[in-house]
Amino acid sequence: MNQKHNVTVPGLGITFSTGTYAGLANGAVNVCVGETNVFVTACIAQTTKPGQDWFPLTVDYREKYAAAGRFPGGYFKREGRPSEKEILTSRLCDRPCRPLFPEGLLNEVQIIGQLMSADQLNESDIPMVNGASAALAISDIPWGGPIGCVRVALIDGQFVANPTIEQMYGSSLDLIYVGTKRDMLMIEGSADQLPEDEFIKALEFGHQAIQPIIAAIEELVRLAGKPKGTFPLVGATPAARAIIERVVPTERLVAAIFGKEKAVRSAAVKALKEEAKAALVAELGADKFTDVDLNVVFEDLQYKAYRKNVLEKGVRADGRGQKDLRPLSASVGVLPRVHGSATFQRGDTQNIALTTLGPTKEAQEMDGLTGGATSKSFILHYNFPPFSVGETGRFGAPGRREVGHGALAERSLVPVLPPEDAFPYSIRVVSEIMSSNGSTSMASICGGCLALMDAGVPIIAPVSGISCGLMTQNDASGGIEKWVTITDILGEEDHFGDMDFKLAGTTKGITGFQLDLKINGLPFEIAKTAIFQARDARIEILKVMLASLPAPRADLSRYAPRIQTIQIDPEKIGLLIGPGGKTIRRITETTGAQIDIAEDDSGKVFVYSNNADAMNRAIAEIDGLCGGGAGGGGAPIEIGKLYQGRVTGIKDFGCFVECTPGKEGLVHISELADFRVRRTEDVVKMGDSIWVKCVGIDERSGKVRLSRKAAMKEMEAQKQAAPAAEAPATPPSA
Repeated sequence: MNQKHNVTVPGLGITFSTGTYAGLANGAVNVCVGETNVFVTACIAQTTKPGQDWFPLTVDYREKYAAAGRFPGGYFKREGRPSEKEILTSRLCDRPCRPLFPEGLLNEVQIIGQLMSADQLNESDIPMVNGASAALAISDIPWGGPIGCVRVALIDGQFVANPTIEQMYGSSLDLIYVGTKRDMLMIEGSADQLPEDEFIKALEFGHQAIQPIIAAIEELVRLAGKPKGTFPLVGATPAARAIIERVVPTERLVAAIFGKEKAVRSAAVKALKEEAKAALVAELGADKFTDVDLNVVFEDLQYKAYRKNVLEKGVRADGRGQKDLRPLSASVGVLPRVHGSATFQRGDTQNIALTTLGPTKEAQEMDGLTGGATSKSFILHYNFPPFSVGETGRFGAPGRREVGHGALAERSLVPVLPPEDAFPYSIRVVSEIMSSNGSTSMASICGGCLALMDAGVPIIAPVSGISCGLMTQNDASGGIEKWVTITDILGEEDHFGDMDFKLAGTTKGITGFQLDLKINGLPFEIAKTAIFQARDARIEILKVMLASLPAPRADLSRYAPRIQTIQIDPEKIGLLIGPGGKTIRRITETTGAQIDIAEDDSGKVFVYSNNADAMNRAIAEIDGLCGGGAGGGGAPIEIGKLYQGRVTGIKDFGCFVECTPGKEGLVHISELADFRVRRTEDVVKMGDSIWVKCVGIDERSGKVRLSRKAAMKEMEAQKQAAPAAEAPATPPSA
């Protein structure tokens, strides 16, 4: 039976424990922060699959509804496909763990995290990453950790480590920092236009904050760690490597991949690979080597070739220098009918972004179990079809990568959106990647920003994004002796390079960021260089973006819904809604306008429509219902006025029409038309919207006499006297 061990991180309230559950897993750890509990396991397969030449690491984080004392929704009452929060947490954990596995390890490793208890105060993503670090560290799986993870907030000018969910509402920074004892390993998050100098201070604060976590995991390893196992590291056979390196020397490979377009480079490398394979067959025989030999050696040769010219000559595959951007172009209003659209292109990377505006009730409901926001009114979706890289493949629901890239672009644009009380719309941006050769998420930010501006969203400041890469050369001890940071990396430079550091922001500061490494740590000196190098590139990109559209459009698209905000007595909200929503539903159905009521009980009512008449009718109905006396009825019907009302009753002698909420009158059958009407139903039916004129009110009974015939006559006279031009509703001011 396993012995239970506990280790607590001083100052952060994190407790690691092992030895109680999942004794057959290679590593299993419970992580508690407050009463939020995440259980994480790590397992490794004992064999590899034949012909496999890649490392199959899978990370899955799942939230159990029981953790928050809730039932799952749906017919089956069981957890289903992972939510966006679960996908993003899985990716958050995968990225810093992956580079620390030994090169050549191809046994499948699986990390599973489960939310077992949620206290609604402490987030579960940080415990998940730290739990994975601890589970791998105490296991027999070869791995170069431990690592530590912390969330850094900036509240009232002070950095705070691992703030509560409530504290994050007052923070201008959401930084997730992951590192080793010595170096940074992964970061991601967003900021409210944070200056670069302050951002670097936040990184330094995060690095210090993770040190007690790493020390605690090392203590857990001392108490409960297993000896590391020995697993075969897959590589090419010496004979196959010698033949390939002789047939394809560095000079030939450099000539194939430098100074050409992507398609030409790919074709040239493919031709060299086929030549090398033919040599292997001729010299060794088809049964004496595998595709693993060929793929491993070619990966290694390209890895060396891509960095050789950059490190020695400062020249990259497409002929650019270290800090050069690829050719840029941007345009707006590229599609008709949509509310806002833009294209952005940087080299071969191109996207089309579409913006849609809708009422506040279109906000996405969030179903997270650990607390936090319950909805979001800004959504950015990213789509990456296979044709964008000239390939065939699955085309359907978004994968993890698409969810992650969309989330990065979304959080980079949120800090510049107008407050909801000034622009009460739900906003959706869709980024369609048309072609890809590096940093499509950053193109999504640039195109998405322009699409917002084209839609007339009064953003605070324009945002652009760029990715910086890294090429390094190690000394004999494995340390970095030479390095070059490169701006605007190609897809190949991402694959064969050491870093993908994505940074988005305005001219004032950073709004979004994400760092991924293929090496086992990033010194702060390199990180600082990349941060300021990215800033210079962002400003150059903004110049091109603003040349296509200098500022958000003053008017919304003619196809976008207009909005009018009206204030009613908060005590009359129930009256507007009506029993079971009957009243507000009737107004919506009869006018065609959409009506939302502010959830803060302030009495604000938002009326949406792209038809001025529909909006005016809805406002008149709301005003009649909620602007009347204390009795709560609509405004009284007045003799001589025209009303557009709803038929509420059909009789042999005529019909009843509701002119204002709760106020109705009779249209006698003789007043329905300027000809003889035999049956009321020949002219009107229940629920019809018709124009009527009040022609009399009985002084004793108060009964109202209405005439459709008189209304039609008066409206025809008005039309002949002065044709009415429908004026569009005024959009909200920026």
